[in-house]
Amino acid sequence: MTKNPKLHIPQPTARPGEDPDFSYLNLSMAGAVERPPTDARAADIEHLASNLVRVLDDDHAAMGPWDPKLDSDTLIRALRLMVLTRAYDDRMQRMQRQGKITFYMQALGEEAVSIGQGLAFEPGDMLFPAYRNQGLYIMRDTGLVNMMCQCLSNSRDMCKGRQMPIFYQNKKNNLFTISGNLATQFPQAVGWAMGSSIKGEDHIASSWVGDGSTAEADFHYALTFAAVYNAPVVLNVTNNQWAISTFQGTAGGERRSFAAKGLGLGIPGIRVDGNDLLAVYAVTRWAADRARQGDGPTLIELVTYRGGAHSTSDDPTRYRPKDEWKAFPLGDPVERLKQHLINTGQWSLEQQTALEDEMKKTVFDAWKEAISYGTLTEPPFLDVKLMFEDVFQEMPEHLKKQQEKLLGMRGES
Repeated sequence: MTKNPKLHIPQPTARPGEDPDFSYLNLSMAGAVERPPTDARAADIEHLASNLVRVLDDDHAAMGPWDPKLDSDTLIRALRLMVLTRAYDDRMQRMQRQGKITFYMQALGEEAVSIGQGLAFEPGDMLFPAYRNQGLYIMRDTGLVNMMCQCLSNSRDMCKGRQMPIFYQNKKNNLFTISGNLATQFPQAVGWAMGSSIKGEDHIASSWVGDGSTAEADFHYALTFAAVYNAPVVLNVTNNQWAISTFQGTAGGERRSFAAKGLGLGIPGIRVDGNDLLAVYAVTRWAADRARQGDGPTLIELVTYRGGAHSTSDDPTRYRPKDEWKAFPLGDPVERLKQHLINTGQWSLEQQTALEDEMKKTVFDAWKEAISYGTLTEPPFLDVKLMFEDVFQEMPEHLKKQQEKLLGMRGES
């Protein structure tokens, strides 16, 4: 008897009005996953792509072989950066709602990804962020005022009005420009890493995409080149469970983990608790050391949750339970690090309250300065002549004519 094959349409485990259901997540106990040597073969550590590296347990104690044993100053710095990132996000989200900027994307619930991984890299390493990695720009001294001016597209916009809000860049501190063309940064990072190796440098590259972007061709091109040429690169998939309005299963997350997507090419894959800053740092440092010593690329899947909307153009209440973030079993990354520091006697609730107030004031003061350089409706505005610069080494004739026409209309020579 013949059977009729049926297509499978991935569906989320819960929709609006239903109880959140994260039973599909494969969670390991904190401290239960072994830490192999950095030169281990991908074939010998395939289990790391299906298990979940965790350091902090449910009582916020550090457990197991992946505990990086970071000193108190480093942990407090990480907490400060995470709280600052959240305060910056909150201010910019509200400014968009008030019509002060046109667009914004929060990293709410994902702060440990950027901060934990950023701490694991060296200043000479080149980073190719995605659009929820503002923490990387903050920790690499891009400056809140500069970031705000980019969102305002004002007279101090680092991108001279040529990028959407939140598409920052920081060439001085090795942060590439964010792109809205999904996954293009992955092959760019691999190419940069290959170039660094050819030049005999010890710098490595790293890049980030979301779970949905793993369905893009550029993701697979990057993995192929990284594997074939043994590129010194760390490739990261931030699995925050939702790509705009589609569940992570739509990109293939139901079949195997995203960390497993490189195994067929011989690239080690590691799943890590993306809301555990200690685990994020430890896994990233392991992969960075592996790349730097010549053992090739690693694919990291950071299991986290997008606490807010995909962007200010999105309404997540239309496709997921309203309180789903509160039910996420891996919790809030800021709260978990805070509690770890308090439980180990390195922090207090009073210090946390003071820190949050300090970061809010820091962001408010930066905003006051940023709008002094212009807003969407108030001068000073960007000079429109800038549109002719930084494109061609020698301006072609048709653009010269356009520039002359513009200057003539403005009464300039």
